[in-house]
Amino acid sequence: MAASPASVEGVIEPLGNCLTTLGFEVYPLKVGWYNSVLPPSFHLPYPDDTLAAVVLSTPAMFEQAFLPFLEQRGFHKLCDPVDQCVRHCVSSAVSQSFSELKVDVRYDYELLPSRKPKFLAQTAAHVSGAAFYYQQSDVTDQPWAEKKMFGVCAHPSFGGWFAIRALLVFEDVTVGSELVRPPPPDCVPSREDRIKLLEAFNFHWQDWSYRDIIPPEQTYSERQKEYFSTAPAQRLALLRTWGLLPNEPDLCPLEQSAVNGHG
Repeated sequence: MAASPASVEGVIEPLGNCLTTLGFEVYPLKVGWYNSVLPPSFHLPYPDDTLAAVVLSTPAMFEQAFLPFLEQRGFHKLCDPVDQCVRHCVSSAVSQSFSELKVDVRYDYELLPSRKPKFLAQTAAHVSGAAFYYQQSDVTDQPWAEKKMFGVCAHPSFGGWFAIRALLVFEDVTVGSELVRPPPPDCVPSREDRIKLLEAFNFHWQDWSYRDIIPPEQTYSERQKEYFSTAPAQRLALLRTWGLLPNEPDLCPLEQSAVNGHG
């Protein structure tokens, strides 16, 4: 099917209608915005004007989607329960809203055969205007000498209390000049606070202080904090103590601990 023009609202609105009540946010972008800031080895294999959308989970997702997902479906063969919940929510929204469209759905935990991620989540969030991806290069007069500092996104409403879950590429939908690239929300504008954010994320990520770099409108609930503070290999056991999984042996390992270990 040849690519065809479409209104952004006509694609993004039904997706948002399905996902926002479950605690997700959806932001449109053009593939060209994403590819323009990355080396060719990370490019998405679509024309620049192809429509895409990045999906974030907010603090509400845990209670509005994840716990009901476990209660209603009662899966026995779980690897990472949150990953399965996100896949279920997104795939259901896609099948409900876009039965006639070809959609390339890429999840944050998926890898290509080359072992590279299927998409760079923080870059996608940045170019869509969903969150600002603060990197070492965003700090003038860096105090770290030659030390490598990993970057982290901050959301204008939730600070660090959110996660980037998926990228959807609408392969046969192109958009024109009506979709303008928004500037990412610079909610950590000062050099001092950017240093604080990067150091908290790189050196003390386990205490979650980086998530509070701005006063958040909402944070994770105490139950959600307990879940993500638990070692990935022990999370199924925790869910059993909550009565959300049957008391059976784990049937597959939690292989995504490095990617999703801190929610």
